[in-house]
Amino acid sequence: MIRVTVLYQNAEGGKFDMQYYCNKHIPMVKQKLGAACKRIDVDQGLGGPEPGSKPAFVAIAHVLFDSVDAFQKAFGPHADAIMGDIPNYTDIQPIIQVNEVKM
Repeated sequence: MIRVTVLYQNAEGGKFDMQYYCNKHIPMVKQKLGAACKRIDVDQGLGGPEPGSKPAFVAIAHVLFDSVDAFQKAFGPHADAIMGDIPNYTDIQPIIQVNEVKM
């Protein structure tokens, strides 16, 4: 199982529209990725390790696929549309990491 993690750092002055992200962007991503996308989870940052501290990330998405190949085949044809939607909900540059799920 492969998990593609998309992280949005909590930047001073950065904007992030969680409503748009959850209600428009994520459904569009699911539709474009089709059956290759096994699951998408979205985390909204609430705080850091110290009481009252800010979270390191304002949002994190976790997208599951059976394999790297399945991810690449599903994402590649739709990369422009998916990445092109980013300015509609944020001005934060996403950090994307592909991970192998071990547990």
